[in-house]
Amino acid sequence: MSLYVLRKTLFKRCLKYANTNEIYERGYWLQMCRFKTSAPKNFCDIESTRRIYNIQVPLQFNFAKDVLEQWESKEKTGQRSSLPALWWVNDSGEEVKWSFEELGFHSRKLANVLHQVCRLERGDRVFLVLPRVPEWWLVNVACLRTGTVLIPGTSQLTARDIRHRLQSSGAKCVITDETLAPLLDTVASECPSISTKLLLSCRAMHGWGNLTELMGRVSDDHVCVDTRSEEAMTIFFTSGTTGSPKMTQHSHCSYGLGLTVNGRTHSKEQKFSGFSLQTLSSYPITTFCTAPTAYRMLVQEDMSRYKFQALEHCLCAGEPINPEVMLKWKELTGLDIYEGYGQTETVLIAGTFKGMKIKPGSFGKASPGYDVQVVDEDGSVVPRGQEGDLGIRVKPERPFSLFTEYTGEPERTAECFRGDFYLTGDRGMMDEDGYLWFIGRADDVILSAGYRIGPFEVENALIEHPAVAESAVVSSPDPVRGEVVKAFVVLTADFKFRDHKELIKELQAHVKTVTAPYKYPRKIEFVDHLPKTVSGKIRRVELRKIEWGQKTS
Repeated sequence: MSLYVLRKTLFKRCLKYANTNEIYERGYWLQMCRFKTSAPKNFCDIESTRRIYNIQVPLQFNFAKDVLEQWESKEKTGQRSSLPALWWVNDSGEEVKWSFEELGFHSRKLANVLHQVCRLERGDRVFLVLPRVPEWWLVNVACLRTGTVLIPGTSQLTARDIRHRLQSSGAKCVITDETLAPLLDTVASECPSISTKLLLSCRAMHGWGNLTELMGRVSDDHVCVDTRSEEAMTIFFTSGTTGSPKMTQHSHCSYGLGLTVNGRTHSKEQKFSGFSLQTLSSYPITTFCTAPTAYRMLVQEDMSRYKFQALEHCLCAGEPINPEVMLKWKELTGLDIYEGYGQTETVLIAGTFKGMKIKPGSFGKASPGYDVQVVDEDGSVVPRGQEGDLGIRVKPERPFSLFTEYTGEPERTAECFRGDFYLTGDRGMMDEDGYLWFIGRADDVILSAGYRIGPFEVENALIEHPAVAESAVVSSPDPVRGEVVKAFVVLTADFKFRDHKELIKELQAHVKTVTAPYKYPRKIEFVDHLPKTVSGKIRRVELRKIEWGQKTS
């Protein structure tokens, strides 16, 4: 990421407010921003927090017992606020509110279903595929209570995906709804480890135990197991650019304690997917965290009809957010977007935390508990301002919040480490102030005629143009340069019917004026949408495989 290009971008944005009326209105918004931007409430500043951050990992830890049960006890004695433990709202306006006492009641009954009815023992694996209904959280807590290992999956999985996950994990129990139950039945005969199938439904289905009915039969009296801190808590299947999805294992401390940083310093109180502006304006939501994709879509909506009176803090995660989108969001809401950077393997690696200066385009500084550096091919730290691989120092002491392993794949686990560092697989740089800047996935960087080109900078340049709603930049084969930059562009409504040939020339010329001319996309293809993960990340790997004539998995 070129800091010169970033400064030029911000200067160009300021020029848009050159007349008196707009300057007055801009001043009004800046006053709102100062009023609405929330200051840190539970820590002084990120640097002092990092210096004193020293979580002592106990021999035994279980979030359900050591945290949720404690909050339930305090709730009963009036030592904590009456705010709900869970407040769930769907698109139809239906609501579920649970106190910590109610969450404990339901989760203990579900834990008894897993242990008494399904005969699951500590360490057995549970495959969960549900939309984000309240029962999704209940299963999470019930698995914590019983010491069973949760394997969450998305409802977008195919039969092939499900078969691979069940066969690789050896899961004994599957929990889903009636939408996906038939799909699971098609592969169940090939997955001999399955002993129990639980269905969340108001009706019966042959071969499936009805989750609601079973919970009604069992007691709400359950004693939480004493799990060791390093004991397996959950396994996520994470897809890379090559090979089959990896089983990323986290322990009771790496997630149960490791996510403390998120809660205390980044304040992820609510996370939304499938949300609406109406929800944000109608409910007392103070913290909003979502993917950059959602922000890119929201800033194109007419937001003048909504007032976000309770909203104090906005965050994004999942992939880098374009500086242009951050500026538009602040214009429309008076709120900054604080960016966070992490992986399934790591929890929160770095972020722009409350109280820190925001540098649009940077994802901030290292989180407490992590020493994040930019390293070269030998694992040595490079000078500031120089590009390299983003790494987390693991020697002499490995951070407890780092994942345990890729289960059953010691070679793939070992490949993530170089010298004293765990490699994230991303390229980046650190500026003179210690802020980190994302350049691209190591395998996303484009090598064209001897130049190294990060896709994110080109995407940032493209989205400044009013025709571009979203874009994804990948490498494309070229007989002369080896690779060239290709952009897949989703157009805004006002430009959908413009002449494409002329628009391509206009976009190419625009990128040349914003960033180094050699980085402009020599190929541009207009598409209706971009492939994304369920968390909103653009799947550039799919686009790259198509470009290079490879089959997508």
